[in-house]
Amino acid sequence: MTDPVISLLRDLVAIDSVNPSLVPGAAGEAQIADAIEMHMRAMGLEVHRQDVVPGRPNVIGVLEGAEPGRSLMFCGHIDTVGVTGMESPFTPVIRDGRLYGRGAQDMKAGVAAMIDAARVAQAAGFHKGRLVIAAVVDEEYASIGADALVREWKTDAAVVTEPTDLQIGVGHKGFAWATIETRGRAAHGSRPSEGRDAILRMGRVLARLEQLDRELQSRNPHPLLGTGSLHASIIEGGRELSSYPDLCRLQLERRTVPGESSETFAREMGDLLGQLCEEDRELDSSVQLMFSRPPYELPSSHELPRALEAAALTAGARSAAVGMSFWTDAAILGEAGIPSVLFGPGGAGLHSLEEYVLVNEVTLCRDALASLARAWP
Repeated sequence: MTDPVISLLRDLVAIDSVNPSLVPGAAGEAQIADAIEMHMRAMGLEVHRQDVVPGRPNVIGVLEGAEPGRSLMFCGHIDTVGVTGMESPFTPVIRDGRLYGRGAQDMKAGVAAMIDAARVAQAAGFHKGRLVIAAVVDEEYASIGADALVREWKTDAAVVTEPTDLQIGVGHKGFAWATIETRGRAAHGSRPSEGRDAILRMGRVLARLEQLDRELQSRNPHPLLGTGSLHASIIEGGRELSSYPDLCRLQLERRTVPGESSETFAREMGDLLGQLCEEDRELDSSVQLMFSRPPYELPSSHELPRALEAAALTAGARSAAVGMSFWTDAAILGEAGIPSVLFGPGGAGLHSLEEYVLVNEVTLCRDALASLARAWP
């Protein structure tokens, strides 16, 4: 007999929920939100639907204990990245202890585990406190779902069920995106005295960015998260082969650790372009910050990681506090005053052409979360 959490995971993977902000015209989260809402109502949860933008709803289920106590949230995103190049992205297949499909690990497995944990906790006797199950939209792009969630929902602590190989993520890096432009002067390629090459000038910028990245990665590392870094992501410029390019545009990303921010990045870029302008008074350049999210770190004194470690051990998993490299909605919850950790099943193939989650870790994750829900109040 298939475990209910694996049946639910199969159902979720079979639903196309590609983020339409990443892939124009994609299905979005409406259908998977409907399925989750129906499932949680069948479990007897009190269910709330939060329309973040038209057609993209968060779904929040609530399990109330008979006695007052502390509140706990399990939170996971229901959108996925695109599926270009995948043969059967929405056909969940179990093979050699792995369940394959788009979103299997990132992060429909965590979503299935947190939903089914409420069922298990309820069946085992959830008597005290409040458990909130939040399925949110858009984490893969701008996290408008988590932003909307924390405006209306607060709990004493939270677990974001991103994939962590059943380790307890107590912090992760942040990021900032920026656009740098270098401007030249268009001219016929045979007339160098009339033209100014914007692309060659961007080359100088790229060389300095490489120096800055090396310097960042040579700094004393954060004990859990390592160092900050940056990389060039997208570059474009020029019009045709026989013309001097009048514009070159570079988009880049800076990964940040605690103690760094988007303001840190803005100062670095301002200093870098300022130095280049001192060296070449004709350099015409500018930088514009596009979007950023902060790094996150739970205070080491907080009890949540220890409580989750004990719950995981009860379920049969050995977990420890670790740092994660990727950004998550835990930073938004943390900024809103909800102490949060990451905890989810392992697998491989995040955002790749072959994605899978380890089936046994999905059930272990579910059991650990159920144990934590009962022990937390």
